[in-house]
Amino acid sequence: MSKLRFSEPEVTLELAREHGLTEEEFNKICDYLGRTPTFTELGVYSVMWSEHCSYKNSIAVLKTLPRTGPTLLVEAGEENAGLVDIGDGLACAFKIESHNHPSAVEPYQGAATGVGGIHRDIFTMGARPVAALNSLRFGSMSEPRVRYLVDGVVRGIADYGNSFGVPTVGGEICFDKSYQGNPLVNAMSVGIVKHGETASAIAEGVGNPVIIVGASTGRDGIHGATFASEEISEASEAKRPSVQVGDPFTEKLLLEASLEALKTGAVVGIQDMGAAGISCSSSEMSAKSETGMHIDLDKVPLREEDMSAYEILLSESQERMLIVAQKGREQEVMDVFAKWDLNAVVIGEVVDNGRVTYLRDGKVKADIPADSLVLGGGAPVYIRETRKPEYLEKTGTTDLSPYIDVEDIEGIMLKLLESPNIASKRWAYEQYDHMVRTNTAVGPGPSDAGVVRIKGTNKALAMATDCNGRYVYLNPRKGGQIAVAEAARNVVCSGARPMGITNCLNFGNPYKPEVYWTFKEAVGGMGDACKKFGTPVTGGNVSFYNENPHGAVFPTPVIGMLGLIEDYENHTTQAGFRSEGDQILYAGASRSGIDGSEYLSFLHGLTAGDAPDLDLEFEAKLQNAVLDVIRKGWIASAHDLSDGGLAVALMEKSIFSGLGARVTLDLPGQSTTEQLFSEAQSGILLSVAPEKLELVSQTLTESEIPVFHLGTVGGNRLIIDDFAEIKVEKLREIYEGVLPKALSQAQAV
Repeated sequence: MSKLRFSEPEVTLELAREHGLTEEEFNKICDYLGRTPTFTELGVYSVMWSEHCSYKNSIAVLKTLPRTGPTLLVEAGEENAGLVDIGDGLACAFKIESHNHPSAVEPYQGAATGVGGIHRDIFTMGARPVAALNSLRFGSMSEPRVRYLVDGVVRGIADYGNSFGVPTVGGEICFDKSYQGNPLVNAMSVGIVKHGETASAIAEGVGNPVIIVGASTGRDGIHGATFASEEISEASEAKRPSVQVGDPFTEKLLLEASLEALKTGAVVGIQDMGAAGISCSSSEMSAKSETGMHIDLDKVPLREEDMSAYEILLSESQERMLIVAQKGREQEVMDVFAKWDLNAVVIGEVVDNGRVTYLRDGKVKADIPADSLVLGGGAPVYIRETRKPEYLEKTGTTDLSPYIDVEDIEGIMLKLLESPNIASKRWAYEQYDHMVRTNTAVGPGPSDAGVVRIKGTNKALAMATDCNGRYVYLNPRKGGQIAVAEAARNVVCSGARPMGITNCLNFGNPYKPEVYWTFKEAVGGMGDACKKFGTPVTGGNVSFYNENPHGAVFPTPVIGMLGLIEDYENHTTQAGFRSEGDQILYAGASRSGIDGSEYLSFLHGLTAGDAPDLDLEFEAKLQNAVLDVIRKGWIASAHDLSDGGLAVALMEKSIFSGLGARVTLDLPGQSTTEQLFSEAQSGILLSVAPEKLELVSQTLTESEIPVFHLGTVGGNRLIIDDFAEIKVEKLREIYEGVLPKALSQAQAV
């Protein structure tokens, strides 16, 4: 590759196709430039017009989502991350992004650099990261390759996050054979910044110096954005060089140096170098400000000799930033980074011609209109063909009646606990430091959401990641609605008011009409729910091409939900029971249907029916009512019903607390199987002190929320009518043992 510096190949349509560009796109580039692009220019266009950077197949659909709200301080896509006002002169920056393809071929570094990249998006906003979450999807753990991926991904997240010093407070890990060849690794970061101290990715002020800061530039990650914009195949193993290599200790220095530099007032704009490296940060900052940049690549600190302009521009080496400083004050900025033992070198200046010009060896290697490269400018925008998938006709008409009336309820309950989707994820989250910085109030494990205190206030942030890909597969629109609804319900159960979402939309190849139909429907469902709950979309990420030769993953629009606890003293700290004698209530909708349930999938190997029932109007009413009684301090514990339904929620409340319970099912009109295992939405299991029972029941009833008294907390057994009587210790033994047993066989393959 280094020879390209001396002898660049002739640019042809065939070479453009090898770079992932279509004939139409190549001709468009030639029109923009008025000539055939140079090899370096072709490389820049190929990464900037990749799906990963340009959102060319998704932006038209994303614009249909609700993107404004009273607490939003920047519109979705305007900055590196979403920003919402949380009062007391503070704002919260948060975002979630994918690192799926890199993690599929190099799980440790792929996951680690995903964590590093999302944190940089937060502190380039001027915010200090205070919490991290993740959402992970893998195939069947019976496969050695999957166990290897799980082990590598979790270690990568843990090693990078722990070294960087930000607590990992929540997340989810799910397993399904649809993710067998293409795991999903989505990372979320949440940060706090004072009003007036936010930074922007702009390049204003002609003559202002452009500074590259942080680590040196190498050949790792070249064409990483392009790699993320194609399907995984056997050839993907040969693309390990496209996976970046991270250094969390350098990132920690970069965090502190960046925040200190911003306080000098000498920084005009700052942007992380993630996908597409220098080519992306320089062109996006220029296009946003309607300016340009003149960049001398000879001045870029390199860690490898003889790198070409093509390689330097496309490198995705980690822990780097691009800064525009005030002319005459650049030394102030560079002195800060020098103090932290980081590179800080002036490599160019802001110009007024609207072009990004890159020199190497004193020669112009690329001269491109900045606006032609970016989303919202000259990058192509497509609306693809749609077609409803044929499989929905079969799944939607499957007769589920043979699975409704079953015997041995106790045996089914115990078997469900062996599902890796339900079983404890302690094996993973105990590798994460979730107490660093001492602000974590509720960490991963026995809770529906992570909770982090905001220092200097009586407030806290609640956050969760959620999505059930099986639901979206069975009914994309309703599945998209449920993803938002469950994420909101999780933060409500922690005593927080949902404020906004970030999303990571993981789908297959958008050029396949069935995939694009599913994508549009799921996004439409998300929009329905966001409008109902008043939770605008603050930003996020689209990850297409999550396929392998055997098919696409379940469509998985992961929701990162942020909620605000106004008074930390009135929050629900756990999902488990709290005290002997507490009364157990079920609040919510009827438990009807077993469609799309873990019961069907894990016990019967069947993914069929519709997505579970959901009434958005009722869901919003339920969340408001439950939040009201939590904030009044009347609720001892709250746990939403999701995978496994009421049966699993009851077992988890006992496991989390060590307390048993005696329960009598009296939910009207449904079979025992449905009452226990339905995953119908809008259900929350509450426990309250006996003296609060009538008060809570009456208040919820007045809010038109059905409430059912199920029983009493106490003893060391979970007893449900005459169907089940199980020792809590036995429940815990099964629940905690699933993942360690499966992953003890983890090995490289």
